Amino acid sequence: MTSTADHPHYAELRAELDGLTTEAFRPDLAEIDRRSTLDIARTMNDEDATVPAAVARRLPEIAAAIDATAARMARGGRLVYAGAGTAGRLGVLDASECPPTFNTDPSEVLGLIAGGPSALVTAVEGAEDSKEFAAEDLTEIKLTERDTVVGISASGRTPYAIGAVEHARARGALTIGLSCNAGSALAAAAEHGIEIVVGPELLTGSTRLKAGTAQKLVLNMLSTITMIRLGKTYGNLMVDVRASNDKLRARSRRIVALATGATDAEIETALAITDGEVKNAILTVLAGVDGPTAARLLAASDGHLRAALEAARAR
Repeated sequence: MTSTADHPHYAELRAELDGLTTEAFRPDLAEIDRRSTLDIARTMNDEDATVPAAVARRLPEIAAAIDATAARMARGGRLVYAGAGTAGRLGVLDASECPPTFNTDPSEVLGLIAGGPSALVTAVEGAEDSKEFAAEDLTEIKLTERDTVVGISASGRTPYAIGAVEHARARGALTIGLSCNAGSALAAAAEHGIEIVVGPELLTGSTRLKAGTAQKLVLNMLSTITMIRLGKTYGNLMVDVRASNDKLRARSRRIVALATGATDAEIETALAITDGEVKNAILTVLAGVDGPTAARLLAASDGHLRAALEAARAR
């Protein structure tokens, strides 16, 4: 029988895992399978409840990364997530939700996962172990210095995520490293390191749990607050929402109503003369301008509705 000693590489990797908080063994949970279902659920819920506090401890770093990202995107840059496994899937999820929520072009926020799209549903063996794959994926999307690349890895040692950050930084792009272990190689490689230390998982090494939740919370902040900074909202209203189905069309009308207090008839007229663009419709109601004027004012204000309203009222 072959021992680990015959494979120095695996011995080294095991030593690395032994030193990671996310991989730590919890002796107090060693017999969790013998507990009642309700008790396990309570324990899991208690563990999950610690995640927001871990995120809160890193809010200054998160805010700095967001401001830097928004500045790049305001100059035409893209937001690119890169990760493997759960981390990669979370990045793809966040990216895919930006077009319907903020009316972004699908090319503006991208999610890259080690192994390509098929890795979303099926594990692609070995894909996460290659820095070169990450460099190739970024080259394929024609990365520029205006872009922001967010490497995501619970362990903070995944070669694909580190490779993405190293390749992007070497080309002048903004880099963010999101991990769940302190002193991670990923955070060290990035201009902005964000380490959300959530501690050992309920199931040893199952980083789709607390670590995955922490990553989702941070990605929510990165994309949402960046879009707020870019003028994609008006207050807490999603005024750039893309009405691509009945639910979103109804939401569009509700948003115009909440922003303006207009009647149903006025809302229908405003949306009709602005081709269904919520932000433009609000401007026509609040500023008393026509559709083309609303479009011009918004274009001159880089899409910021408040600035366009001030410009309209100053005319």
